[in-house]
Amino acid sequence: MDNNLNPLQPQGPKKPRKTIFNLYWMYSLIAFLLIGLYLINDTTSSKEVTWTQFGEIAQKGGITEMTVFTNKDFVEAVLTDSAAQQVFSSSKEKLGKRPQITTHIPSAEVLDNTITRWKEESGFHAEVKYEKSSDFGDLLWSFGPILLLIAFWFLIMRRMSNQGGGGGVFNVGKSKAQLFDKEGPVRVTFKDVAGLSEAKQEVEEIVSFLKNPGKYTELGGKIPKGALLVGPPGTGKTLLAKAVAGEANVPFFSLSGSDFVEMFVGVGASRVRDLFRQAKEKAPCIVFIDEIDAVGRARGKNPNMGANDERENTLNQLLTEMDGFGSNSGVIILAATNRADILDKALLRAGRFDRQIYVELPDLNDRKAIFGVHLRNVKIDESVDIDLLARQTPGFSGADIANVCNEAALIAARKEKNFVQKQDFMDAVDRIVGGLEKRTKITTVEEKRAIAIHEAGHASLSWFLQYANPLVKVTIVPRGKALGAAWYLPEERQITTKEQLLDEMCATLGGRAAEELFLGRISTGAANDLERVTKQAYAMVVYFGMSEKLPNLSYYDSTGQDYGFTKPYSEETARLIDEEVSRIVAGQYDRAKTILTEKAEGHAQLTQVLIEREVIFTEDVEHIFGKRQWASRSEEILRDETAEEALEKEAAEEPQPEEASPAALQQAEAAPDSQE
Repeated sequence: MDNNLNPLQPQGPKKPRKTIFNLYWMYSLIAFLLIGLYLINDTTSSKEVTWTQFGEIAQKGGITEMTVFTNKDFVEAVLTDSAAQQVFSSSKEKLGKRPQITTHIPSAEVLDNTITRWKEESGFHAEVKYEKSSDFGDLLWSFGPILLLIAFWFLIMRRMSNQGGGGGVFNVGKSKAQLFDKEGPVRVTFKDVAGLSEAKQEVEEIVSFLKNPGKYTELGGKIPKGALLVGPPGTGKTLLAKAVAGEANVPFFSLSGSDFVEMFVGVGASRVRDLFRQAKEKAPCIVFIDEIDAVGRARGKNPNMGANDERENTLNQLLTEMDGFGSNSGVIILAATNRADILDKALLRAGRFDRQIYVELPDLNDRKAIFGVHLRNVKIDESVDIDLLARQTPGFSGADIANVCNEAALIAARKEKNFVQKQDFMDAVDRIVGGLEKRTKITTVEEKRAIAIHEAGHASLSWFLQYANPLVKVTIVPRGKALGAAWYLPEERQITTKEQLLDEMCATLGGRAAEELFLGRISTGAANDLERVTKQAYAMVVYFGMSEKLPNLSYYDSTGQDYGFTKPYSEETARLIDEEVSRIVAGQYDRAKTILTEKAEGHAQLTQVLIEREVIFTEDVEHIFGKRQWASRSEEILRDETAEEALEKEAAEEPQPEEASPAALQQAEAAPDSQE
């Protein structure tokens, strides 16, 4: 659950804005210098000649301008175009704008006398200037590039060394953990965590110890050094860890397992040492490592890496810090992962992570509480029933429920509503489970009839099979990647029997069976159904031991110790497995065709209603086939809710059956021509 406690902080006087050095300034300066040098070299051609050659060129009138550097007895002269082409033996375009020659002169007096003689003998008329040359320019051209490189390197090293958060070249071994101190204005408590009652009970003992350690130490007890939060994604593991820190009112170090990983050798172990050094200084405190599987993977599982694997070195240091010879008093380690099966066994032993707290998907009561928390800031009206929303979202995690509430608010805003209504939540659930509705997708009449026959087959079988999931809604409106979809309300059970698995397989094969019986041909639309049935049949034989020829055998390794190089059974057993899977699937397919043959008239009526209205609900199927024999309490509630909605729409004279959905949920089945 998002934390909404964001108090406004007092704003002091505005500080003058500081000019921060940007490395791109240096890049720009170097670029301009290079461009300038290029332009200078490109527009000026220069050549040093002897004093005799210089005199010959001057007497022939090849000089237009002359500059004399009196302190160096050195002269530069600008040539005419014709003289420059003879001196440089090049075309006019390649010489530039001011081709020059340079030479050393005996002295300024000698040059004056020579120029006077040239004027008398050959009519020399070039402009002569006298200047003093500076040594600074020569030094700059000689040592400037070297000084520029030194300054550039100094700025880079200074910038890298001053970066915070361990990002600098001298701080690369520092921990990247963020510290949330107890004086912080934003805190998460157990009130912000809905559901998770068992998990909260486990961690409350840690909070109690941090608040009152004497209660436990007097009896000789010790607080667990670490607790590992395990569960599917989106169930609230990170949020629960933040709530522990907020309730305990102690410093809280938070970082990810990938923060230890770096391209430099030894950096991960160094960051682990620095993290625990900071934690001991702040003790008592909590260190939370999210996604610990990034560094806690079992060692020796990757044969391509050598003994100096950086990740293994980091894990070794972490194991030493958690339970080594050094004291670790007052530091409690919390970690979260959804892949506990791949963690190293040394990490999970007692003394390191003493407790493994399983954060499961929320049940019905937990989903009610989660909806209550997420709806605090959503403007809803009296039509929204939290109990109904919780019943229609089995298998949803806390993150999924938050997404439903947000989608419903967006849908209501799109429709220019002032409040979020029940139908908006129904549409949000349909959007998340089945995908975006695509009413503009072009389908032919024949394709539409094939889709209706396929979906009616699923609906008919689910109505007559005792353990099939109760039907809620069927539509032939394209949604997501599917051309049709069916919503069911799966029963929340802890164990599943063989009969329940077989009924579910039979109902899943109903679409393909209906195509073969009533169309006389089959299509690619059942690809998703066949994939699910095949996996389910293999699970029955290989994992659950539910076959006649291979009873009570399971080839599933839950420890994760095997490398997967060989199968745990022989080729003969593999042949038997394939035969058993084929027999189970074929048997349920024949069973589906038998039931559909007996109920052919009702299936035809259901198909016609689906073609005309594009969507059918539980009461439509009940009107054709009669009341379902094995209706559960959840089905009766859904039927009442759907009937109530239908009466309201009739009274309003707005019959829109495709939007009158009590739409629930758990799995959308792909219809014909939808291959995923």
